[in-house]
Amino acid sequence: MNGKEEKIVFCKGGGCTAKLGAGLLSHVLEKLPKGPADENLLVGYDSKDDAAVYRISEDAAVVQTLDFFPPMVDDPYTFGKIAATNALSDIYAMGGQVKTALNIVCFPESMDLNILGEILRGGSEKVLEAGGTLAGGHSINDTDVKYGLSVMGMVHPDQIWSNNSGQPGDRLILTKRLGVGILCTANRVGEASKEAMEQAVASMTTLNRKASEIAARYRVHACTDVTGFGFLGHLHEMMDGRLSCRVDGAAVPIFPEAVHHANEFLLTAAGQKNRNHVGAYVTFEDSSFATEELLFDPQTSGGLLLAVDGKDAKELEKELQKAGLPAKIVGEVTEKTDMEIRVRGKVNGMT
Repeated sequence: MNGKEEKIVFCKGGGCTAKLGAGLLSHVLEKLPKGPADENLLVGYDSKDDAAVYRISEDAAVVQTLDFFPPMVDDPYTFGKIAATNALSDIYAMGGQVKTALNIVCFPESMDLNILGEILRGGSEKVLEAGGTLAGGHSINDTDVKYGLSVMGMVHPDQIWSNNSGQPGDRLILTKRLGVGILCTANRVGEASKEAMEQAVASMTTLNRKASEIAARYRVHACTDVTGFGFLGHLHEMMDGRLSCRVDGAAVPIFPEAVHHANEFLLTAAGQKNRNHVGAYVTFEDSSFATEELLFDPQTSGGLLLAVDGKDAKELEKELQKAGLPAKIVGEVTEKTDMEIRVRGKVNGMT
């Protein structure tokens, strides 16, 4: 970057913390006219799922998604990789394979175009790593930088992972650590360590492709990726008003330094929106303030949250870990009780 002033303009808080709050979004979407039902639209926005799925034949369905946001890191190339990884993730959360992607770009004409080139280079590399083809895109002149992708993938209609089809007895497996929202907040005020940010960036630029491909060999009943609504927000969507679950706070993979920053109140406004939206559905037992904040923390390019048959969970966890992922069994799905989500225990990390 060329100078402190441009650096501040480029990165002033973004990623999935820029998402509209879930409550506000639901209020708007429920008022949209739906039109006649299409039997080939297997997954639409009314299910609050990660992507749309449209059947085109008996053995093929198109998975369609898009995602874009402002920068959350200073380096344009790194931002491009993170934004692309995040957008591609929705395909993997549906159990699909990436095929094509289109760039979505908002960029000020007054800013150095080399910055835009670096963003697009980072995004292009991740599309290629995903096995997809970058097929074009659209750009507009804007006052702020925003970047992401519209992505098309494919999945067999009988092998779709919806986010709300879990079953009692399923174990919940999370494939990436939580805390990137808090770490990025701490980094903007110069409090995050270099090592912690390197770990966060490595996580945010890791495709969920490997996790998805491994999980496809097991009996996965439901899946979502953990992004702007935080672990508990996305878990609430998985329960769908018909199930409950227990979460072991000590088992949840986290970035240890994020615990310290949470205790120092280096939090995100989006995290507080998540708390306001789903807090009534959650009870904490023998927990801590940092645990609550990490579970509400909005994640950028977070991991997959899988509801997998209880008999498969240990073996799947073992295989994911063998592949180098920090995956952990973090809870269990149950029949519906008086409280939807029960979190017991504290996350492990710096105090």
